[in-house]
Amino acid sequence: MEMKDYPAVEYFVQRNVLDELGLDEVAQKGTWSTKPTLGERVKESLRCSVSRVKHTVLSWVPVLGWLPQYSLRENAIGDLISGCSVGIMHLPQGMAYALLASLRPVFGLYTSLYPVLVYFLFGTSRHISIGTFAVISIMIGSVTERLGPDSDFIGNGTNGTEIVNLNERDAYRVQIACSLTVLAGIFQLMLGVVRFGFVVTYLSEPLVRGYTTGSACHVCVSQLKYLFGITPARFTGPLSLIYTLVDICRLLPGTKVPELVVSLVALSVLIVVKEINACYRQKLPMPIPIELIVVIAATIITHFCGLTSKYSIDVVGEIPSGLKAPRVPDATLFSNVIGDAFAVAIVGYAINISLGKTFALKHGYKVDSNQELVALGLSNTVGGFFQCYAVTSSLSRSLVQESTGGKTQVAGVISSLIVLITILKLGSLFEDLPKAVLSTIVFVNLKGMFKQFLDVPMLWKTNKVDLLVWLVTFTSTILLNLDLGLAVSVGFSMLTVIFRTQLPRYSILGHVPGTGLYLDTDTYKEAKEIPGIKIFRSSTTIYYANAEMYLEALQEKSGIEIGKLLTAKKKQDAKLKRIQEKEKKKAKKEAKKEEPDVNDGKVSAELRGPSQGNGVSLRLTETSTNDPNKGQVNRAYQHDTTMTDSDSDADCHMSSHPSDKGKGRACGSGTHNIILDISATSFVDTVTVKTLENIFRDFGEIDLDIYLAGCQACVVEQLETAGFFSESIPKSRLFVTVHDAVLHILHKLGQTDFVHDVSCTTQM
Repeated sequence: MEMKDYPAVEYFVQRNVLDELGLDEVAQKGTWSTKPTLGERVKESLRCSVSRVKHTVLSWVPVLGWLPQYSLRENAIGDLISGCSVGIMHLPQGMAYALLASLRPVFGLYTSLYPVLVYFLFGTSRHISIGTFAVISIMIGSVTERLGPDSDFIGNGTNGTEIVNLNERDAYRVQIACSLTVLAGIFQLMLGVVRFGFVVTYLSEPLVRGYTTGSACHVCVSQLKYLFGITPARFTGPLSLIYTLVDICRLLPGTKVPELVVSLVALSVLIVVKEINACYRQKLPMPIPIELIVVIAATIITHFCGLTSKYSIDVVGEIPSGLKAPRVPDATLFSNVIGDAFAVAIVGYAINISLGKTFALKHGYKVDSNQELVALGLSNTVGGFFQCYAVTSSLSRSLVQESTGGKTQVAGVISSLIVLITILKLGSLFEDLPKAVLSTIVFVNLKGMFKQFLDVPMLWKTNKVDLLVWLVTFTSTILLNLDLGLAVSVGFSMLTVIFRTQLPRYSILGHVPGTGLYLDTDTYKEAKEIPGIKIFRSSTTIYYANAEMYLEALQEKSGIEIGKLLTAKKKQDAKLKRIQEKEKKKAKKEAKKEEPDVNDGKVSAELRGPSQGNGVSLRLTETSTNDPNKGQVNRAYQHDTTMTDSDSDADCHMSSHPSDKGKGRACGSGTHNIILDISATSFVDTVTVKTLENIFRDFGEIDLDIYLAGCQACVVEQLETAGFFSESIPKSRLFVTVHDAVLHILHKLGQTDFVHDVSCTTQM
């Protein structure tokens, strides 16, 4: 598209210089509050009406709002096709991901049924597919294996050998998974009820992507035992993934070749057909259900060829038909899984809301983050009573549900019906399904997560801090396991925010000729400092963590070492006092001798003290800072750090007339005023207030005037509440813009003939 050259747009403004008091008068700042009081809010919350009850019910049960308006003509066909496609995916993924959770495959089918129906009633996203997910499954599996290890269920065999009682072990692991799921659901419900949906904002996108990538590595390693037909030892705690991988490598010589062959064949078929689905997704009415086809084919071949008896291939085993009655989870396990439950609750919600908002933005509707917490919490809580484990949305199934024409969560109900039919009538047909085939399904579905490694070069180019968060999250997840890894990742992510506020960019601003702009002199060559005025800006909020560094940067950038100057002033005051006392003693001594002298009544103007009305001013050592590379034209007066104490004392002088005090500050090209641009500050704390007060006091003692500019209204209110403004720091020191402050200073100094080449005319 050809770019057109448009003429420059000019504007002219004529107004008075505005300090904070002038702004309040011109803009008519109100003292009223638009926020209701606590009593009004309580009264409003207790008020009951038909419309209020209706709104409350619809907000808590969204299905009552959209289902009566459901259009069969527009949505039915798309939801039917989408529901069938997702239901077909639920079957193999549910069974495969159950193995990740160290549970029998049938519990994966239960997890693909009950939570989906609950989310249909309470969810606000129209396109996500709730159910089993690899990351959540592996998090559940790490807990079930930790609390229910094989060693706790070893019994004596017929020949005196030790065997694991699989039935007791699996039953206990189901109790662990259900208790963890219910507790995670309770956490999500509590956070949703108190409108705490924003908690997920503390999990940044690089953190979530790094965490899911690290979790994918855990999933991959956990499935290698089914791929090679080996039984590695179980390790827990930090570095358990590394130990497991080393043990698998040690056991590779004992690989079962038949299971490896089954795995490779299934893996090859899945990869090829999924690539075909990806290449021709625009032309295919629905993706080829290759996962279901592979499951059915592998089950038939294994059953009729007798692979189980001939080659000892490990199969799924008994899948009971029918639904089980709900059962209350074991509450005694809550104390053992509370930390894991909170991690599952947060990670599951983060994945769910990120997918939900992605589809909502694409299709133009809104997802309620707090209601999503409630919906997911109810899905987990209710599901835990029906022997389901924790759920969240799946990226692969959600993409299929959206791409095949799904418009509402009716598609989820249809997929649940397919799962229900399988559980009631078809479950027993999959008893001869090799576990190696299920592991290959898991491997193939990890492709999207492993593609997240491409984030590394992208983040290297765009944001290295986010790259550091990604790498630390991934590394900690790999080395410290999923629970500790998440905690370390969140803590490190918080530290990056703190460090960035502690290390902001400090700059001295200069005026750009012909404009009303004040820019960083180190960045813009045309930005030139105004002689005698230093304009200092921080790029972030000033608060307790960086207040001290703010003061240090101010001294460094302005070239004024306030500590040394105050010390020199105190020494000079002490020296002056000694001279005065000496002169007084000398005068008294001469008076006693009654030797009148015409000069006795005169004290040299160079030695008069404050008692005679003469001021003491401090002169700074002149240092040229005129750097042509920075475009600065004035010479700031800076304290020479190489001076000795005697040199410092020599730089202090006394004015012979009271009117010389103001001239002493502004004489020559010395810095006589400092403007602090605090437009980036969004709040102030007590440390900030104290720091600003110290700046006004200390710089005032060496006759440097301090002004504030660009202060936001909320910050002004906080300063007033903290008692910042006083007789020594009046509101007239606070200006609307930097330009207002500069014009005020120049007018005060009588430099009205100082011409600024700016495009706005200001009436003084």
